[in-house]
Amino acid sequence: MTSKVLERKKKLRLKRKMRARVQCAGCSIKPRVSVFRSNKYFYAQAIDDTKGHTLVAVDSRKLKVGNTKADVIKVGEEFAKMLKTNNIESVIFDRNGYLYHGVIASFADSLRNNGIAL
Repeated sequence: MTSKVLERKKKLRLKRKMRARVQCAGCSIKPRVSVFRSNKYFYAQAIDDTKGHTLVAVDSRKLKVGNTKADVIKVGEEFAKMLKTNNIESVIFDRNGYLYHGVIASFADSLRNNGIAL
């Protein structure tokens, strides 16, 4: 891809990110779950926006898995366990500007299947 196309894709993702971020703000009772995906790995963290602290974080690099749908389901299961140990049963899902399909949707479904309300 040319540099102009890449710049346009980044700008469009940032616009989607800001539109979604306005609607969701987390607190310690119901934190915001922000996701990030790179070409190799998948990252997620639960954030308390009132204090500006990360409560729980997980990434596929430490779990030694990649960025496929099947791998992200494993990451979601581990993340749900970590949330439950911190007594968090419901979260606000922040897709971080990514379209809700593929890997992002698999992660959200994995959280739902493991007892976390989105």
